[in-house]
Amino acid sequence: MKATNSPTPITTFVDNLYHWEKERPHQVYLRQPFGDSFRDYTWKEVGDQVRRVSAYLRSLNLPPQSNIGLVSKNCAEWIIADLAIMVAGHVSVPFYATLTADQLQQVLTHSGCSVLFVGKLDDWSGMKKGVSSAIKCISFPTYNPDAEHIQWNDILANHAPISDNPTPQPDDLFSIIYTSGTTGNPKGVMVTHRAVSEAVGRTKDILRYDVPNPRFFSYLPLCHIAERNIIEATSLGTGGTVYFAESLDTFAKNLAAASPAHFLAVPRIWTKFQLGILAKMPQKKLDMLLKIPVLSGIVKKKIRKGLGLNEAQLVLTGAAPMPISLIRWFRRLGITIQEAYGMTENLGAVCMMPHDNPKDGSVGKIYPGMEVVIAEGTGEILTRSPWNMLGYYREPSLTADTIDSEGWIHTGDVGEVDEDGYLKITGRVKEMYKTSKGEYVAPSQIEFGFADNKMIEQICVVGQNLPQPIALVVLSEMAQKFDKDTINQSLNSTLSDLNPRLKTYERVQKIVIIKGTWTVDNNMLTPTMKTKRNVIEKNYAPMMEPWYETKESIIWES
Repeated sequence: MKATNSPTPITTFVDNLYHWEKERPHQVYLRQPFGDSFRDYTWKEVGDQVRRVSAYLRSLNLPPQSNIGLVSKNCAEWIIADLAIMVAGHVSVPFYATLTADQLQQVLTHSGCSVLFVGKLDDWSGMKKGVSSAIKCISFPTYNPDAEHIQWNDILANHAPISDNPTPQPDDLFSIIYTSGTTGNPKGVMVTHRAVSEAVGRTKDILRYDVPNPRFFSYLPLCHIAERNIIEATSLGTGGTVYFAESLDTFAKNLAAASPAHFLAVPRIWTKFQLGILAKMPQKKLDMLLKIPVLSGIVKKKIRKGLGLNEAQLVLTGAAPMPISLIRWFRRLGITIQEAYGMTENLGAVCMMPHDNPKDGSVGKIYPGMEVVIAEGTGEILTRSPWNMLGYYREPSLTADTIDSEGWIHTGDVGEVDEDGYLKITGRVKEMYKTSKGEYVAPSQIEFGFADNKMIEQICVVGQNLPQPIALVVLSEMAQKFDKDTINQSLNSTLSDLNPRLKTYERVQKIVIIKGTWTVDNNMLTPTMKTKRNVIEKNYAPMMEPWYETKESIIWES
């Protein structure tokens, strides 16, 4: 660790910390809720804790650029620990807080972490079986710290803050970011400080770094690239304030208190927001009120304020496809949701929908500095930029499969680019399957056709080796209010409307209503709430053909 002498100057997370620590020492940076009150951390206090924890990590005499793990839900200490690892000259390796003991053991072993920060977790007692006794564990305070661990508060009390301002070399590793494992084991994406600086530098205007004293609301996993970008990177770049969610039960209250300027939500969250609004105000009544000039403005403001989004300047969605109908529904309420697209391997920064010039059906306009081409034959989206990943940690063959000799990342997504530089996603290479008739089907595009049916909470179109696709659906809370006949009628109506718009071999033959829900806990969803299609298909495989042969078009799982 030393001051960079690179001919291309970069600004790292650490540089931003030093800047705000000096320029805004008494401004609150992090706000951690506990019930009805907050524990506030100023830039000065954050800097002091980062320096003390860094001093402790230095005292361990680890080799430079050692991998240090971090497993916790989002909280103030998450960001402080992440920064402390960087200041100490090491590599931050964050893990999802929802991992099982076996999953945690797999990524800890693969990454070779010798130190692990353990924080806010729902089931540490279950997870800890996956942690080797050789790994030195440090417990965050207040969130049921493990008495067997080194305690965060003891570190703060026993180590003086470092007085120097070490900065990473541009090509040092910033982090190893493990993917959420939609298919197979998670892969460790290696990202340099230079890559992060390049991505931030090229996108800061689009990401509204110009908003003065912005507030952020952190609740999606910080170990995911989207939250790391929008919350950690942008708050450090702007000197804003980060509010955290305390729990799922207090989510709405915490979001309203934050009233963020920047807000990111995955499509499933937007669907839940929509269903919550419609539970209080049926669609017909909402439509009527939105047509009345004076009342329309009052209703829109009340809804935005109720969600906590009345002050939002940048409202984003990403991590999974967003139905056009849902984007347009919120647009009528004065909430312009801008879709963003990317993957961990390109720092989640390929394109974003412009606020004032949206093109519905696309995922936005390609960022400056990002190159995108469409592979001939397959239609696969290839990307190349100064913020490409270095590769997958300890996986040279997987790296070679993903980055070709010319530096193009093969995303696995299928799409097209129009003459104005807008990117459209039409499917995934690996998700496309062949029916028993020999035709290839892109299930995600068919799933979009069900987006307007509010009886449906989750959907997965399957059908490999079947003559026609079938749709597995989980009902929404709204559907619980209706009887079976009403639900069947609604779903049949959607089928009748959708199928004529599809190619013959894409037409959905059956809808199967699944008991229960798909969750992260039952391994049907990733931590970012994307469906694990391969897991779902495998789980229901024995029933596929019997369901398909059933006479009824709507089938209730028994």
